[in-house]
Amino acid sequence: MSLLPYTQWIIPQRCFMSRFHVYVTRRIPDAGLQVLRSAPEIGTLDVNPHDRVLERHELYAGVKRADAVLCLLTDTIDEEVFRAAPSAMIFANYAVGYNNIDISAATAAGKMISNTPGTLTDTTADMAFALLMSVARRIPEADRYTRAGRFVGWGPMLMLGSEITGKTLGIVGGGRIGLATAQRAAGFRMPLLYCSRTPKPQMDAIGGRRCSLKELLTQSDFVSIHTDLNPTTHHLIGVDEFKIMKRSAFLINTARGPIVHEEALAWALQRGEIAGAGLDVFEEEPAVHPILMELENVVLCPHTGSGTLKTRSKMGVMAAENILAALRGCKPPNLVNPEVFRNPEDHS
Repeated sequence: MSLLPYTQWIIPQRCFMSRFHVYVTRRIPDAGLQVLRSAPEIGTLDVNPHDRVLERHELYAGVKRADAVLCLLTDTIDEEVFRAAPSAMIFANYAVGYNNIDISAATAAGKMISNTPGTLTDTTADMAFALLMSVARRIPEADRYTRAGRFVGWGPMLMLGSEITGKTLGIVGGGRIGLATAQRAAGFRMPLLYCSRTPKPQMDAIGGRRCSLKELLTQSDFVSIHTDLNPTTHHLIGVDEFKIMKRSAFLINTARGPIVHEEALAWALQRGEIAGAGLDVFEEEPAVHPILMELENVVLCPHTGSGTLKTRSKMGVMAAENILAALRGCKPPNLVNPEVFRNPEDHS
């Protein structure tokens, strides 16, 4: 089968001993690409020009000659990919999370893995709160209602939503994005509960109270998911959890889809076990459970939590800087598996 064409920049030859080949699995904002284009040690920069996820055979072909790969969270990077990329020193993930990469296999293969921490904290927190407000005040539903020509005048029972100010917000996961979301809630005088493995002094400082997941779910009016996806958080919120939530509660998820059992959520919304949901991520992206697609009490977004030009550009620059560090024999600043790195000056 013939392979699809790839966008390719040939960087002008400069006086460098090593000339490296970098492969980018999908087009990203130009700022990150420009960092790579302007680096004198980069000989060739190949970018998949198609605005879609590569098929496996295309991915294998793309990484075959690469000394470094800039990959996305939609790419499954596993042992087979590492075997297809014998020369690749680093896979720089264009994301904060890296559940799309088999880190154990990468370490075994001697491949460095990096991510882009801290780049999308505020952007994603903004999205979480936007979803919270949108579903509580029925904004997308009201927009559709108005555009359909159904608005014929103000009415005391028209599009009644739920209060936000003074309602309890429960944060599942006390990391940077969870904290940023909690800080936004302070302006709405929302009592704050949070669930995390360890106490979070910054959460405590803004009035948060650490509690168990069960207590958080039973007491919160809004539950916002901000934990990472790992074996212990897969389907963390499922059938049993929806049963103990308030019937007036809303679930917000801007983290990873599989943290929530999507079918259980669909049934909980349909049966009125909870009042609504705001989702930016899904269990089997890009597929969405068909029941969710039919319901008015859920706001659906296409994984755009970090979707601003500024943030996506910062992610690209950070990924590019990780790549350049690796190619220069330096430790990438955001190395996920540091045990792989060996200082070339260390001959012990």
